[in-house]
Amino acid sequence: MTFTLRDAVAADLPAITEIYRESVLNGVATYELTPPSEAEMALRFSTITGSGYPYVAAVDERGIVLGYAYAFAFRTRAAYRFLVEDSIYLAPEARGRGIGRALLEELVRRSTALGFRQMVAVIGGAHPASIAVHRAVGFAHQGTMKATGFKHGRWLDTAIMQLPLGEGTDTLPPEGVYPDTLYRS
Repeated sequence: MTFTLRDAVAADLPAITEIYRESVLNGVATYELTPPSEAEMALRFSTITGSGYPYVAAVDERGIVLGYAYAFAFRTRAAYRFLVEDSIYLAPEARGRGIGRALLEELVRRSTALGFRQMVAVIGGAHPASIAVHRAVGFAHQGTMKATGFKHGRWLDTAIMQLPLGEGTDTLPPEGVYPDTLYRS
């Protein structure tokens, strides 16, 4: 399956919404239980992209969205402003084809270029394939929180993985680079 990566755009929202809907209903990557509407997904998209964070789509040669990924604030307290959390979702037919890894590598590249210093993965269901993709990109396992979610009639663990970006903690970050409107003191 050939694919290219590009910035996600508003026209991708119907496909993004459907990919996420399938993940909500059938997977454990997200702990949401009810799929959000396209309007809600549009609001989330505009919040992420409007705040300057990367949002990437993987598309096939026909332009069909196979998956998407974005990096966003891990938490909104100001001290977290150099840390992003990644999210990656794939259409069922796109899984196991290297698309997730390509999306993650692109998020790492873009987040580094934006000056972020750490990326964290909060992996719902401690899903082995997601853990493997993150490990392949260089993420280190930081721990597993037991029975943090309950979905599909079972308790789910959550794995936490982390990757230093750019200079990581070797140097102090520049101040005044990131939008103050997103973060609370």
